Amino acid sequence: MAERIRHCAWCGGAFKAAPGPGRPQRYCRKSHRQRAYEARREAKRRALGPDEVLITRRTWEHLRDALIRLEAAAEDVAIDIGQGRPTKTDYVEALGHLSAAVRDLQDVVVEPTAIGD
Repeated sequence: MAERIRHCAWCGGAFKAAPGPGRPQRYCRKSHRQRAYEARREAKRRALGPDEVLITRRTWEHLRDALIRLEAAAEDVAIDIGQGRPTKTDYVEALGHLSAAVRDLQDVVVEPTAIGD
């Protein structure tokens, strides 16, 4: 029987689902199942709708700023590569620019306080 790869409903990370009967595993670890439960409970307490998520201001600002940097990097690369005949060096520099912006985004950890059901 092949192992089934699933994605955690809390962190999105891939994990190998335990074989056997019962409901399919949704979380990669018990602590993530607990955090999801707490987030759903907090959402209910705050009467959040199904499409609403509550995160800290610090997380929001970090995510927003990283996305703005990524967007600016993509625009810069499109302009730089779109002008004339780009060289291999131009492509390498553009990739480095985009890569730095993506790394900023990879550092963002979004852990919701509440998730609407």
